[in-house]
Amino acid sequence: MTLAAFLTVALLHLLAAISPGPAVLMSARTGVTEGLRTGAFLAIGIGAGAVVWATAALFGLAVLFQAAPALLWALKIAGGLYLIHMAWGMWRTADTPLDMSASSRTPRSAASAFWLGLVTQLSNPKPAVLFSAIFIGTVPKTTPLWVIAALLLVVFLNEAIWNTLVARLFSFHRSKAAYIGLKSSIDRSFGGLLALLGVKIAVT
Repeated sequence: MTLAAFLTVALLHLLAAISPGPAVLMSARTGVTEGLRTGAFLAIGIGAGAVVWATAALFGLAVLFQAAPALLWALKIAGGLYLIHMAWGMWRTADTPLDMSASSRTPRSAASAFWLGLVTQLSNPKPAVLFSAIFIGTVPKTTPLWVIAALLLVVFLNEAIWNTLVARLFSFHRSKAAYIGLKSSIDRSFGGLLALLGVKIAVT
């Protein structure tokens, strides 16, 4: 695998990570409601989920999907329903006032935030298809294991760093103040967008 091919894969994945999706949306909401620390652990979980899909793609998951399209269909339906479930939770509690004071809020644990990020990323099987498309022609079968490991590290860093930055952007005091004042509208907007993404994943 040439250096140019390696950098191409890294750039294509970074562009995919930056594009709005369930992971970015969850990072934004976590940043504004629970702060940078929780958002960072969420981002690490998102990165780990991306590594799972990238590894699966490297070892032929796309071929399995082609041989058994019902498997991809089932994964998409399950992932879409999970995202819709999370969206309903946001919508249902949109009118509940949020007290941001440290004394009244129990922070989400690091493990819980990591798990939420991991499950959010794994609920969308489309990255496996995307990774397969990117890897075809750029990652030969003779690629050394250390190069593959480096690729997976880049995938993890792209997702983790970008989503941490998103969480940081939404964790600023002004962002939190705006959220508290517009919680109902923002939660319904986030919930609606997440539901639409869930439906899109399930039916396309």
